[in-house]
Amino acid sequence: MNDWPDGWTSDRRDRYGSGSGSAEPEGARAMPQVRRAGQGVGGPPRHTEPPLPPDLSPRRSVPHQQQASRGQDDYDDYGGHADDGYNTGQVYGRGGPGDPGGPGGPGGPDGHGGAPRAARPKNWKRRITIGLITFLVLLLAVGVGTYFWADSKLRREVDLSKVEDRPDGSKGTNYLIVGSDSREGLSDDEKKKLHTGSANGRRTDSIIILHVGDNGNTMVSLPRDSWVTIPAFTGPDTGKRYQNSQNKLNASFSMAGPELLVRTVEYNTGLHIDHYAEIGFDGFAKIVDSVGGVEIDVPQDMKEKHAGTNLKKGKQTLNGTEALAFVRQRYGLAGGDLDRTKNQQKFLSALANKAATPSTVLNPFKLYPTMGAGLDSLIVDKDMSLWDVKDMFFAMKSVSGGDGKQMNMPVSNPGLATSKGSAVQWDMPKVKQLVEELKNDEKVTVSSK
Repeated sequence: MNDWPDGWTSDRRDRYGSGSGSAEPEGARAMPQVRRAGQGVGGPPRHTEPPLPPDLSPRRSVPHQQQASRGQDDYDDYGGHADDGYNTGQVYGRGGPGDPGGPGGPGGPDGHGGAPRAARPKNWKRRITIGLITFLVLLLAVGVGTYFWADSKLRREVDLSKVEDRPDGSKGTNYLIVGSDSREGLSDDEKKKLHTGSANGRRTDSIIILHVGDNGNTMVSLPRDSWVTIPAFTGPDTGKRYQNSQNKLNASFSMAGPELLVRTVEYNTGLHIDHYAEIGFDGFAKIVDSVGGVEIDVPQDMKEKHAGTNLKKGKQTLNGTEALAFVRQRYGLAGGDLDRTKNQQKFLSALANKAATPSTVLNPFKLYPTMGAGLDSLIVDKDMSLWDVKDMFFAMKSVSGGDGKQMNMPVSNPGLATSKGSAVQWDMPKVKQLVEELKNDEKVTVSSK
């Protein structure tokens, strides 16, 4: 006996209307019928949930027709199951895993609709890597830009190829550093403030040989009143021919500029000069001010009207005007020009040390004004690169830190009477020994006295 309604068979009871001989329209057969759990087949049918229009579907991401066509797959023997929505109190359309609103459906928490899914954990390692690469690229771009900007500011005006009869090169690198009394770029008020006077042209105020080598760096000051032989030379600008003469060292600079000065130093020492660097009054004062002044231990009370000096003995920070007066003063010092050269070396080393501190190098608001002030007024030879300037600068800094030696050219007579007035006579045996040690890049053992 078959207890199932007409048109049903036991092997087809798992699909409502499947295999039915009824003339019921297809849409009616596809319509799921919802019953309470435990209700028998013979009980009165409950109200059938009508299909919702497409625009009112609980999950618009799933077409209503697809919801209605699920058929009886979501139910078990007309008795319903835990995912029918009515048994668990869930809203229609948020049933089991197969339902669009269920946990596995597109409308569920892990689908594309319904409650927002959990945020994906941020990949901090990837973000840090991208940030680091971006920073390095920007740093490289700034570094390259700064290099070309600084290199373009160097005034390569000295042609060492025009220096005649040059000695052979030696180990290490030799710089000739000159402080000139050039008033170029100074207004009348600035000349008055800096006590420079109004002389035309430029003369040497300080002359220093800086040797950079593997056995320590050495700064040797050459008194500008040194009595030397100025060798025969043809002026590169005028074409004028100069014959050998005896004169003070700074006279060679006044006669035919940096090229004859280099020629005179090489002729009297036998030491090959690799690079030339010169800075004037204005540039020197601006560099000092750009780094916020330089601390120096003033060896004695200094007051002199020609240089404009008015300083007390002891440690103090000098601004640009005070620093220029300090390195220029020669009158009133016990050793005259020799003491002045010592003060010049001491201050240049302190200035280099101050300019190379992290507070200046890592601060663009100090670094760029310092570089601009120095490079705008720095005259160098045509073959001198920005790297050579850097090496020269850090060599001076190392000397101030104790990794090197500061000295004057050995002197036998600081008050030699000459036709040009009082001059300084070198101690030639010591000079020759000093030059040999520098040529061979050996540790300097010669003393100034």
